[in-house]
Amino acid sequence: MSIQWYPGHMTSARRVIAEAMPTQDVVIEVLDARMPHASENPLVTELRGDKPCVKVLTKSDLADPEVTAAWLVHLARFDTTREHASGQVRAIAITTDRAADARAQIAEACGALAKPTRGRKSARAIIVGIPNVGKSTLINTLAQRVVAKVGDEPAVTKSKQLVVLANGMALSDHPGILWPKIEDDDDTMRLAFGGAFPDSALDYEEVALFGAAILLARYPELLAKRYKLATLPDGPEALISEIGRRRGCLRAGGVIDRHKAADALIHDFRTGTLGRISLERPEDFAGPYEPLSDD
Repeated sequence: MSIQWYPGHMTSARRVIAEAMPTQDVVIEVLDARMPHASENPLVTELRGDKPCVKVLTKSDLADPEVTAAWLVHLARFDTTREHASGQVRAIAITTDRAADARAQIAEACGALAKPTRGRKSARAIIVGIPNVGKSTLINTLAQRVVAKVGDEPAVTKSKQLVVLANGMALSDHPGILWPKIEDDDDTMRLAFGGAFPDSALDYEEVALFGAAILLARYPELLAKRYKLATLPDGPEALISEIGRRRGCLRAGGVIDRHKAADALIHDFRTGTLGRISLERPEDFAGPYEPLSDD
């Protein structure tokens, strides 16, 4: 499935981020804990160059905790968009319902990496991420007040703003951006299943079938519990049909409304109703990366 959603404001946002980057001391890149690889924007890597980076895994309360722990170890050793890490990358996982912990972790990580430019007492940080990754919620958590509009849909933030935190750090916020052409179809589907694209750009059934295949392979017990299945259906197509029957997604004559059934599965995943699920694991991408030397 090809989804190339790149509205005009993202082009201008990329330009503004590029112009702002030289004045920043540290980059805070927000990733989705359920899919850190797919939600890692190669444009951010290109624009930040050698600047230190704190990778913040949001929505970790929705992700498989064991998989998230593995991602933190992986990201601490690898910068997945480069050959290897340089020691300038830190990774932390947060939940915004534990706001004080989130603020403390991010402040510690930024403080360890960011050295204020000469003549300034406090560091400057730029916060970036793909659409609907939880960036605005994180900014409000860090600011301890509502300064960014939050919505359960992509492209809520449309313009940049500067927020000064209680610790003096100046935080530059920009709209979420994707990259013009997503080459990996699986990355595209994971992003679609997680909500990075507007629903109007999706083929719901195709997206749900992709997600169903992952869930059947890695989280069958969660499917069985949620949909009260004594035995698991034989494949994604059968699972969508069974969800349709059990959730009453029917048309005239008892025909299953597969769009509604697909919607039910996608909604249950995105809201965490299915349980704590990760769509990708570090070992799925381990091939290209060499371990760092212990020297």
